[in-house]
Amino acid sequence: MYLIDSDGKQYLDFGSGISVNALGHADPEVTAAVAEQIAQLSHVCNLYHSAPQADLAEMLCNLSFADKVFFTNSGAEAVEAAIKFARKYGQTVYGPGKTEVVAFTGAFHGRTMGALALTAREKYQAPFRPLMPGARIARFNDIEAAQKLIGPETCAVIIEPVQGEGGIHAADPEFLATLRDLCDRFDALLVFDEIQSGMGRTGKLWAYQHYGIEPDIMTVAKALGAGLPIGAALMTDEVASAMHPGEHGSTFAGGPVVCRAAQVVLQRVSQPGFLAHVTAMGELLREQIEEIHSPHITDVRGVGLMTGVQLDIDAAPIIAKGFEHGVILLNAGADVLRLLPPLIAQENHIREFTSTLQTIFSEIMA
Repeated sequence: MYLIDSDGKQYLDFGSGISVNALGHADPEVTAAVAEQIAQLSHVCNLYHSAPQADLAEMLCNLSFADKVFFTNSGAEAVEAAIKFARKYGQTVYGPGKTEVVAFTGAFHGRTMGALALTAREKYQAPFRPLMPGARIARFNDIEAAQKLIGPETCAVIIEPVQGEGGIHAADPEFLATLRDLCDRFDALLVFDEIQSGMGRTGKLWAYQHYGIEPDIMTVAKALGAGLPIGAALMTDEVASAMHPGEHGSTFAGGPVVCRAAQVVLQRVSQPGFLAHVTAMGELLREQIEEIHSPHITDVRGVGLMTGVQLDIDAAPIIAKGFEHGVILLNAGADVLRLLPPLIAQENHIREFTSTLQTIFSEIMA
């Protein structure tokens, strides 16, 4: 749960490398698995299958809606794969012209050119225009806006069930249900971006399980590799059938070493007891933050160990104070503290953190 800097100062980590280090730092089981695998086989490229790759794909499918998995090296690459698969599926099944992808305000899907077009933020997009054509942006949680944009030309609708960079905002159940219905009506694919919200972060293995709604494609990354670079696009057989060998690939994706690490993480975070612990610690964290009673805290929201603290001031000074007091904090936009501790956090870590946060707010008020 802790990091130590070059001067020996210790920090309680409540960022997890942006939702990556689900098992904390230097987990012995991950370390042993990586050491064993790299001593045996480190790389064969995507011309071949390896046992760790196949085993991880099987685990992911058994633990989700999916029938097939395409491995990538990052979350942005997983989103790019989802875009390509959706467009190829639309072209194969319905013919030319079915190329539009609908995304939503507040979303963050990555910084590569396709993913960037679906991330409607001026400061990210402006330096790189023109972006990928066919991206359409609707207001998040606005059913009427979605109904206006999703139509016959839509090949995919992509959404984070719980927005991370957007400030820890969960999709309304009715909104997600409407998107599923619209995608079915217009023969579009529903893509859930669970790069930040997946892998147990919300107290269920996948955030979509809170809603009882399944996607056609799901993108996963961050926590999957225990700090090693990996992403994945999970999909149904119907979607996978549109792709053929050579149409998409990646030299390093699905490498044996990172897949062995990912097996350890997935096996651990998918256990019912582990997920129940995440839920309990998340509830305790939000309860403790509510008890700080700072006038600068206007809202505390989240699910599992994915929490947003809405402020009426800029978050940057609080994050800076965090470094002074030995805690690592993240923001989500200018005025939201984003709390994403390792999923192994215990009650004593929660109380240590909130006590420190109380001190920080007291100093800000002074």
